[in-house]
Amino acid sequence: MPAKDGRPAGMNWLIPYLTVADAKASLDFYQRAFGFESEGTVAGDDGRIMHASMKYQDATVIMFSPEASMGGHDMKTPAHMGIELPMNLYVYCPDVDALAARAREAGAVVLQGPEDMFWGDRWVGLRDPDGYFWSFATNIGSFDASKVPKA
Repeated sequence: MPAKDGRPAGMNWLIPYLTVADAKASLDFYQRAFGFESEGTVAGDDGRIMHASMKYQDATVIMFSPEASMGGHDMKTPAHMGIELPMNLYVYCPDVDALAARAREAGAVVLQGPEDMFWGDRWVGLRDPDGYFWSFATNIGSFDASKVPKA
């Protein structure tokens, strides 16, 4: 039943919707690497997943579908377009070091960290198999202005 504020019941206000190369492989990767859980999928006539939704902790964090043409626009992954998106998805987790190790084992590329950052988080930067950038962090303290890098 829809909520009275325009969202489906229990849904966040903002949910990134990603284009992936292989929805089944992405479901497996996000579960093994990041600990996300499937909220369900929708399959096409050919049995392939055409939409998936995943949650982390108590919130829907991503939805995705495989590469396709929509309204004359080709929806492709950053990896298949050969580009790096100028954004990342920032997710808090209880143990960033354990998540980084699990993500690396599942096929993520660790770009930086895990390391303690001046803003108070222990942080790791990752790239998933489709080319999306992810930041995972565990808050370990407060912002420390004395540790801000000088330009």
